[in-house]
Amino acid sequence: MSKDKMLKQAVLDELAWEPSVDAADIGVTAKDGIVTLLGHVTTFAEKFAAEKAARRVNDVKAVAEEIEVRLPFEVKRGDEEIAAAAVDRMKWSTTIPADAVKVKVEKGWITLTGEVAWRFQQEAALNDVRELWGVIGVTNDITIRHRPNAANIKDNILLALDRSWFDPASIDVSALDGKVTLTGKVHSWWERDEAGSAAWAAPGTTFVENDLLVS
Repeated sequence: MSKDKMLKQAVLDELAWEPSVDAADIGVTAKDGIVTLLGHVTTFAEKFAAEKAARRVNDVKAVAEEIEVRLPFEVKRGDEEIAAAAVDRMKWSTTIPADAVKVKVEKGWITLTGEVAWRFQQEAALNDVRELWGVIGVTNDITIRHRPNAANIKDNILLALDRSWFDPASIDVSALDGKVTLTGKVHSWWERDEAGSAAWAAPGTTFVENDLLVS
């Protein structure tokens, strides 16, 4: 069996293994480590979970996600209902500052805007609305507030990576005006995501360009 066929089967097996995904209507292609997910699911949360599951598989270098969200007729929601539910969900969050995030909904697609102090707050808003019924997609345009004391971002990130057992020689960090770029190689998508999280956690980081290669 070729490497591409083996990778395709491994991704199909992982999708079948993931309990939050109904893989019956999901197709997979694989070529040179690039995996494409096709087909349809019933919720945006399931679509996200399918992509996350595919990225867990060894030898996956990148995922092209082309899954369509097809809502069951009986659970379709109007844009006003979705917007109201999203606003209400975030009001109950202890993570998101009050009135920091604005919500726009168009044909089931949510766009989040506003400004917060930290990346985890930006992600919390996305997580709050991702699993709402009627949502077919989310654009997270929330920005991270710029901090003036951003001079030591690079050193702080390198120290954090070292604490997390990353080999300092395998990752290069550059930082300019709050924008951080990560380059180099890691062994898995999990390591890539962990390095990105470490970069986002540095005080002063407003944007992370994660160009780490998985090899």
